[in-house]
Amino acid sequence: MAKRIVVALGGNAILTSDPTAQAQSMALNKTAAQLMPLIKDNDVEMVVTHGNGPQVSNLLLQQLESNSVKNPAIPLDTAVAMTQGQIGYWMAQAFTEALANNGMSDVPFVSVVTRTVVDANDEAFKNPTKPIGPFYSQEEAKNIQTQYPDWKLIEDSGRGYRRVVPSPLPLKIVEANAIKPLLESSALVTVSGGGGIPVIEKNKGYQGVEAVIDKDFSAAKLAELVDADELVIFTSVGDVFLNFGKPNQKALGVVPVSEMRQYLEEGYFAAGSMKPKVAAAVAFVENTGKQATITSLENVENFVKSGAGTRIVPDLV
Repeated sequence: MAKRIVVALGGNAILTSDPTAQAQSMALNKTAAQLMPLIKDNDVEMVVTHGNGPQVSNLLLQQLESNSVKNPAIPLDTAVAMTQGQIGYWMAQAFTEALANNGMSDVPFVSVVTRTVVDANDEAFKNPTKPIGPFYSQEEAKNIQTQYPDWKLIEDSGRGYRRVVPSPLPLKIVEANAIKPLLESSALVTVSGGGGIPVIEKNKGYQGVEAVIDKDFSAAKLAELVDADELVIFTSVGDVFLNFGKPNQKALGVVPVSEMRQYLEEGYFAAGSMKPKVAAAVAFVENTGKQATITSLENVENFVKSGAGTRIVPDLV
């Protein structure tokens, strides 16, 4: 029986110093090639998720610049949907070529526009914290606030003012049941881009909301819903560290989930950096009894051969 894994790509898998579409597409060519050892000569079904922060920010900036009565700016949920299509196309191009280069041209690559259900009463809607879009000077922020009175703007690390939006927890992935047959047909699938399009349940359907869902929490929920055997979160470092960046930093190898939960609660990991990745991995292991790994794309071959990276495993009974 094939091993089913959900792979969560970090921003470094797409973003480069060159913000053009061509450069980002080329970065994904490298990422796709790096991921091939996961599936080549292995009986593996793989789902790939990805971030979209820079792409959404760029799209929202374009919308803001051209906003008018005749050409109104699109809402945030629609922007997430548009960037899912954008990045999904780049990924389809990159993975199709990588698969062919590795003797797997018969493996189809499918990109699925994906909705993620959140709770309309999630506390995050009362306390927006997720920065999106460009930085503004104080004067620009005043003008923006006048133009968009419903926006919340905060000063961000002394670099200027930014819009912040709610980041509610994912409850379920609407398309999860449609993803399983794709995997069973040997397709390589990308879903839940940018955490998924945020929606709430309304009547017998769904309504989009202005929010951004954390991509790692969404990947963990997806992995749970598609019965994945493992969640693999790729980031910029090969291991999770305690006291990262300090003289006494310590790389973590295989860690029981209760121990990692304790490190999380004791504040060892930085918010907006490693903390959400560890929290998502811990949630997946606690909810499923399976394992999660956090490592880097550069470490893929070592991960496949020897289980390199930080592995969070169920506690021994």
